[in-house]
Amino acid sequence: MHSALVLGLAFSAAFPAAADELASIRESGKLSAAMSGQYPPFSMIDEQNQLVGFDVDIANEIAKRLGVKGEVLTTAWDGIIPGLLAQKYDSIVGSMAITEERQKAVDFVGPYYRDGRGIFVLNDSTVKGLDDLKGKTLGVTLGETHEKWARETGGWTIRTYKGLPELVMELKAGRVDAVVVDYIALLAVIKETGDPIHMLDIPDIEGASVGIGIAIRKDNPELKAAMQKALDDMMADGTYETIATKWIGRDIR
Repeated sequence: MHSALVLGLAFSAAFPAAADELASIRESGKLSAAMSGQYPPFSMIDEQNQLVGFDVDIANEIAKRLGVKGEVLTTAWDGIIPGLLAQKYDSIVGSMAITEERQKAVDFVGPYYRDGRGIFVLNDSTVKGLDDLKGKTLGVTLGETHEKWARETGGWTIRTYKGLPELVMELKAGRVDAVVVDYIALLAVIKETGDPIHMLDIPDIEGASVGIGIAIRKDNPELKAAMQKALDDMMADGTYETIATKWIGRDIR
């Protein structure tokens, strides 16, 4: 739920839609998808300097089912919607939360999984709930819906970072008291690393209720339908579950 705010929504008027983009994507032979690359295990750079993860595999599989090659690339999260509207890539497969604000600027395929907000602290932290965080320092990813939530809720100092790896590093170093993130991603990281971090039990700040979608430019009903069919087929034939199990350890739809 990696999530941009209203940034760049004004761009939408500057790029009037031409014909549906499905035909031009098939003609070019590729479907490009942007993501942050800072969001393990969904998108990250591996030891071979390759972009890998759940979102990468989903993007490439959808492209394959459209009969084209998948092309994945990274870009800063806070500029990812303006980049799509400026036609720098065809889609955003970057664990983006479907919000009303974003739906004014882009269309969504999906949701392709569901997630929720989690607040994480070190295991030896005295923080047990939201009240304990008053006056403390919170780490968030710049441009995510969690940043917006943290600023609207208030009562603490906010520090912004590029993505999950940096947030975990700052939490472990004691430079922030807690981090606010999509919980599926950080639970997967903790399972992998054994880092002494846990999620606070705060049921009322969003459970697994947020739909995560694939963003495309508006006025592309054929492209949207073709991508949705590819996603539905993947979910029906077991491919989606295989990808989810590989990266997350379980089915997350």
